[in-house]
Amino acid sequence: MIRLAAVGDVHCGTDVREQIRAQFASVPDHADALLLAGDLTRLGLPEEAEVLADALRDLRRIPIAGVLGNHDYQSDRQDEVRAIFGSAGVQMLEGSSVVWEIGSTRVAVAGSKGFGGGFEGTHATAFGEPEMKGFVEHTRSLADRLNTCLEEMDSADLTVLLLHYAPVRETLTGEPREIFPFLGSYVFAELADRHGVDLVLHGHAHRGVERGRTTGGIPVRNVAQAVIQQGYAVYTLDAAGRGSATRAGNAAVSPARSE
Repeated sequence: MIRLAAVGDVHCGTDVREQIRAQFASVPDHADALLLAGDLTRLGLPEEAEVLADALRDLRRIPIAGVLGNHDYQSDRQDEVRAIFGSAGVQMLEGSSVVWEIGSTRVAVAGSKGFGGGFEGTHATAFGEPEMKGFVEHTRSLADRLNTCLEEMDSADLTVLLLHYAPVRETLTGEPREIFPFLGSYVFAELADRHGVDLVLHGHAHRGVERGRTTGGIPVRNVAQAVIQQGYAVYTLDAAGRGSATRAGNAAVSPARSE
């Protein structure tokens, strides 16, 4: 049984250093690994990333992986932000993967921030103005890169797909339907089904719900902090019973303030 702690949309600022440290301090007591589903900073500033990175450095005895979110791109300093988290031991993923040996179980995590476009039957197409083409082609290029990563990834007992944007409509329940195309894209759910991953994690949808599934039945969990209502959630995966993701008893940790 593998225990995965996960949270997204921490929106870390420079004024929450102690809250952030408290939020993550207990992770090694409750989980075998930590997954960060993007929007790790408020404005994508290196000094914001340093606050969270300092808290994560204390957790080096467990593996950590993460993806960036739209907030982390806001100041056009995403490369610096990514490097700061990397220096803290976080495996930052974008169309890439990592495989961990956790006990006797090989756990693979493939990650991308994902992007928008919408869902089955209402997805935007790369037609018309160059701005619309660019929007859709960005999603497709990220999906193509992630598909190649999944095809080339080493075999594992369990595989997790880590995103920022949502891959299914279901976890967006509560968000205005008018903005669904800007909250995610079904092409990433298609990838999950095609490659038979065991769990999909995402954030971004603060007013959404936690639980959903892909068309093929793969569990999808929205771990935006505003949704899980705590510092992180812990999910258990069993390599002997693939296709399930049970939320374990959650750590008694209050979420740090996020805006």
